[in-house]
Amino acid sequence: MSKYVKQLVTRDIQRRLDGVQDAVLVNTVGMDANTTNELRSELAEKNITMFIVKNSLARRATEGTSLAPAFEGASGPVAVCYGGEDFVSLVKEVVRLDKDGEKYENFVASGAVMDGEQLDADGVKAVSKWPSREEQVSILVGQILGPGSTLSAAMLGPGKMLNSQLKKISEGDE
Repeated sequence: MSKYVKQLVTRDIQRRLDGVQDAVLVNTVGMDANTTNELRSELAEKNITMFIVKNSLARRATEGTSLAPAFEGASGPVAVCYGGEDFVSLVKEVVRLDKDGEKYENFVASGAVMDGEQLDADGVKAVSKWPSREEQVSILVGQILGPGSTLSAAMLGPGKMLNSQLKKISEGDE
């Protein structure tokens, strides 16, 4: 590949990864074109983008960005996955597809970068066990509403009991 072509490809990779802070690297070597296309479609349904890139060109394109640590130590062509609702949901989807050995047997999560920090394959699997943003919000809302509902029940309980007793007494007089 000539120097000019490498520069063009590097600029294209920079353009694609512009604004991307976190990504997962996946090994897809050995997958045929139909399987790869099916995989891309499945990821696109979850708003996840995947593209395959030569790691030396990716290293050159991400130099000085938060994605640069992801390509340290990577070898051969790698697929870069990014997008989704948040990083945890992206990782959960990639790990789910990695575990699905029958359908995508050559799809293996090899690493990631999160907040400028490199993660290995074990780190990716560990992050996949974290709660996603949606789960975190629901936990937080539950924690906020818990004391309020307890207070409400404590305040309304005696009043409802008194109301019930008055109603019972009034029915007895008729």
